[in-house]
Amino acid sequence: MLSFHEPIDAAVRDALKGYDDLTAELLARRGITTKEAAEAFMSPSYDAHIGDPLLILNMSKAALRISEAIRDGEKITVWSDYDCDGIPGGTLLHDFFKKARANFDNYIPHRHEEGFGVNVAGVELLAKQGTKLMITVDCGITDVEPIRRAQELGIEVILTDHHLPQNEVPPAFAIIDPKQEGETNAFRDFCGAGLAWKLACAVLAVGRTEGHVWTLNIPVGWEKWLLDMAGLATIADMVPLHGENRVIATYGLLVMKKSPRIGLQKLLKSARVNQRFISEDDVGFMIAPRVNAASRMGNPRDAFELFTTEDETRADTLAKDLEKANRSRRALGASITRAVKERLEEKRLSTGIPVIIAIGDPDWRPGLLGLVANSVAEEYGRPVFLWGREGGTTMKGSCRAGPGGASVVALIESAGDTFVSGGGHKASGGFTLADHAVFDFETRMAIALASLPPQDEFDALAHADGELFVEDATKELLKRLERLSPFGMGNPKPVFAFRDVTIERVSWFGKSEEHLKLGISHAGSTIEGMTFYAKRQLGRGCENLAAGKRVSVLGNLERDQFARGQPIRLRLVSIH
Repeated sequence: MLSFHEPIDAAVRDALKGYDDLTAELLARRGITTKEAAEAFMSPSYDAHIGDPLLILNMSKAALRISEAIRDGEKITVWSDYDCDGIPGGTLLHDFFKKARANFDNYIPHRHEEGFGVNVAGVELLAKQGTKLMITVDCGITDVEPIRRAQELGIEVILTDHHLPQNEVPPAFAIIDPKQEGETNAFRDFCGAGLAWKLACAVLAVGRTEGHVWTLNIPVGWEKWLLDMAGLATIADMVPLHGENRVIATYGLLVMKKSPRIGLQKLLKSARVNQRFISEDDVGFMIAPRVNAASRMGNPRDAFELFTTEDETRADTLAKDLEKANRSRRALGASITRAVKERLEEKRLSTGIPVIIAIGDPDWRPGLLGLVANSVAEEYGRPVFLWGREGGTTMKGSCRAGPGGASVVALIESAGDTFVSGGGHKASGGFTLADHAVFDFETRMAIALASLPPQDEFDALAHADGELFVEDATKELLKRLERLSPFGMGNPKPVFAFRDVTIERVSWFGKSEEHLKLGISHAGSTIEGMTFYAKRQLGRGCENLAAGKRVSVLGNLERDQFARGQPIRLRLVSIH
């Protein structure tokens, strides 16, 4: 059955009286209930809504140390994660230090050879190469021993991370993590690259205040050009798109549309994305997977070099290499997904699908399991923990909460000695599995889930924001809705119900006919509905579809960028 959100409170509607009914309802459902909050959301301003970076805990101390290191020519190394948060973060600090003419380099650990985070061997190598100051991006908050080793070797560490701290924090010179105890900054939901951008802004501000000569190389406002990378990561890393993140994402897309970064241009061309019209969907579904494919299928430095090179020929080669890596990643990921589903089908026929899916295989590549876990969690509607073997002996994996699921971090913490290490966000994370836990992994995780307080099972996608007739799906309506973009975590695309429509045609497409297009009509008006990976997205809703059948559907409105005139179409969410 279709269901709808409750009408908004009369007092809230009065506070949002400057907006039409639909916009007011959509704002209220995003927690925006005052005129001031609505104005900030609908018209995000760089000058008005980007906070002072120096208000973040330990930022002043870190910024002064970095500014002096630039001034004194100390060797600085940026140690960043290898995903589409760490790589853009490392890129923007590379651009900043290059502009400041600093003595620096970038270090990105190899996913399969070194694993996530800071490691002792890498730290010892940097010490031999003369590094005196190391800055982490999107990692480090749980790496106590490697950072202690850096301290022993005379390397001071400025740790920037947005993951949850554990009981013991590393002995860094300064820790910048909005989730650490004692943080008072108004906004705390930055991704790793967003935090790196705030650091660059802080270093520049402190350097100018101190009168350091290196700041003369950087024009006022130049740091806004770094927002292409900060915005890319903010969208790709699925952090909540409210507050400063909304500003970073909005201006990041604006900068991406104009960016002279040759590697970004080549990557967009390879992915068939028009730079002038790049959207958050393009970032999430086209760009981020190609950046992540570098580490999952090869060397993450390929993606980093793509974003930092000024050589057009080299950029073209790297973009094509990432395209090939992404195709290989998709093929291997599909193979693992099939294997997972085969196991789950066996369970369904015997004992039923477990309340939490926790399985693995030594032959599965850990770097691919996040994508698989995400699709399985969406399809089966429950938490998923998948593991593979890395480096010959270590069993590592990824986890996803699924719609309405418990926090994966809480599950890891509640599972006793099941994990050697683990962490992440509420919705997603990674872990290293203890050897002895392999044999009863599923049972252990079911016990951990049962130990947590009951979760709210509300799934926003199962509820419609409003009801439309097919003829209501116009470009004018979509233009109103786009004022709420960019969409993402904390700001989902509006979902509309179309009741009692007729399927005019059914078309399956793709290499394995895994994608779906429908012709939908009502009262003489028609619209195309489509979705990728239909069985995963629609579940049983995509069964028994046939021309002439009457159904009700939920979907988002969007433009078909590849059709003449860019007509409005429906991105299918569910079919009833």
